[in-house]
Amino acid sequence: MSELKTKPTDSSVDEFLNSIEDDSKRSDCRKLVKIMRKLTGEKPRMWGPSIVGFGSYRYNYASGQEGDWPLTSFSPRKQALTVYIMPGFARYDSLMGKLGKYKTGKSCLYIKKLEDVDLEVLEELIDQSARHIAKTHA
Repeated sequence: MSELKTKPTDSSVDEFLNSIEDDSKRSDCRKLVKIMRKLTGEKPRMWGPSIVGFGSYRYNYASGQEGDWPLTSFSPRKQALTVYIMPGFARYDSLMGKLGKYKTGKSCLYIKKLEDVDLEVLEELIDQSARHIAKTHA
């Protein structure tokens, strides 16, 4: 089994955020740091070269793959901010209906800019997701 590339590093979160050229995206990332830090009580940490994560949990898949991943995290990708909602979205239908403008992947919430979504709903989504992961992977 290959080693996972995405793992915690000692790289500076501030340096990473300061390197984001787009002022609006950099500002949105700083807002996400405040939100995720408040919800988790954890300090931000770089996971790999481009993911800002908070806390961690250990996962074990039936395939035998296992590893560590942040309770909640985000990455400022070129096309959109990616917020990782690890349980997926099926359990959050009511929140998703109130969130605003976004797209999703399996566990990825893609937001062009934070002003496109209701921040209170986003906070609730992140909070419920992180709590669910912490509870199910304790």
